[in-house]
Amino acid sequence: MIPSNLANHSDRLTLRQAALTAGFGYLLMPVALAEYYLYPKVVILGNIEQTSQNIVAHGKVFVAAILCYLITFVLDVVIAWALYILMAPVNRSLSLLAAWYRLMYTAVGLVSVLNLITVFRLLRTPDYLEAFGSVQLHAQVNLLLHSFRYDWSMSLLIFGIHLVLLGYLIYRSTYMPRSIGILLIIDGLGWVIDTLRPYLFPTAQLGFIFITFFGELIFMLWLLIKGWKIQESAA
Repeated sequence: MIPSNLANHSDRLTLRQAALTAGFGYLLMPVALAEYYLYPKVVILGNIEQTSQNIVAHGKVFVAAILCYLITFVLDVVIAWALYILMAPVNRSLSLLAAWYRLMYTAVGLVSVLNLITVFRLLRTPDYLEAFGSVQLHAQVNLLLHSFRYDWSMSLLIFGIHLVLLGYLIYRSTYMPRSIGILLIIDGLGWVIDTLRPYLFPTAQLGFIFITFFGELIFMLWLLIKGWKIQESAA
């Protein structure tokens, strides 16, 4: 019979395992493929007629973009779990709060993608065109595509708060570089400012904020390259 304390220790994810799990979760995310290649390939801004034709003609590309978003959200749940374990030695309560913010972002993002699924069904089902007519159908598709972007944008506001909390935890830790924590705090603030810009300061030119978004890329590289060297005793 295995002692209970030994069984609990063997079942627990180590900090090294948590770091690598989060790192590979980041690495496998296909969101960039969806955002910068698949989605723009079919959705033409300001031209809903051409967009509708593209989705009908290239349905597999549109579905591939949807699947990329869904896979990303599944990986976000895994990353939230791994980062909670990784940062729990610093402050368990705050680490749990950061994980919940990432899960909230994931939930809102998932709801936003449901708009794309509805768009696909509207355009690929002939009965809807007969029932609504092309003008009303295109108007609904346009509304759903914009709803996807609005909901996705608001999810990134929540994601930014998650990054600020995560960055603070890393900054306070003794087993991860403080510079990574500072980068993630700046990254998170960048997401918050970029999301609120259209509502609070729509005329401001803040294109340079895009630079702050590379904080997560640096964090991912550190997890993959240095994460396996984390010592349990250091935590």
